[in-house]
Amino acid sequence: MDLTSNPAATVFVPVTCFMGDTEVAVKVPATAHTHDGFREWAISDDFPRSVRATFVAGEILVDMSPEYFESHNFLKLEISSAIYQLARQEKLGLVFCDGSLVTNEAAALSCEPDATFVSYESLRSGRVRLTEGVSRPNDSKELVGSPDWVVEILSKSSVRKDKQLLRKAYFDAGVQEYWLIDALGDQVDFQLLTRGDADFVAIGLQDGWLASPVFARAFRLTQQRDADGYVEWTLEVK
Repeated sequence: MDLTSNPAATVFVPVTCFMGDTEVAVKVPATAHTHDGFREWAISDDFPRSVRATFVAGEILVDMSPEYFESHNFLKLEISSAIYQLARQEKLGLVFCDGSLVTNEAAALSCEPDATFVSYESLRSGRVRLTEGVSRPNDSKELVGSPDWVVEILSKSSVRKDKQLLRKAYFDAGVQEYWLIDALGDQVDFQLLTRGDADFVAIGLQDGWLASPVFARAFRLTQQRDADGYVEWTLEVK
């Protein structure tokens, strides 16, 4: 089928899509099979709610699964909140929570990390920019360039995406630091990855702490149960 013959048409474009553990089909515009077309769709008012879509390695991946609370949602909230407070107190830059579209044109990547940090230096230098909004010119729905830091927390449906596709894409996009966290098992795997020659490399523990070049701080992730048995995550900073 010639997907360019009728740009306004809506067709089934090959996607990887999950609703829980079940693959389902999602209708996307014919033009979204290209990176530029995907970006246009992702920031449009026609983009479906409750859909988390990624364009990476020439693929469209769509995840519609609800997040597990203990192993994902609570953890994401703690990390985002701790980094936001640090960045705000130290006036380091801007923190973007999940749902924020991040694009790198050179890497042909558009995705919504669990959290993103951009330093003021990166914004001032033009390394990262916020695009002008379509319906709200003074607002923005897309961050374009090379963020200083991103974090992804694994879910059952995102293992390949986070560990393989996004790891390579974030490196190609010039991301300085990638936090990859797996809390699906009994033991939490917290990888603080920084740039090497051809791939990210993991920072080793030092007395139980991971040192972050981007934030010039060390971090430790801990958990405990409250009086009612609910998990409490803490991202310690020093």
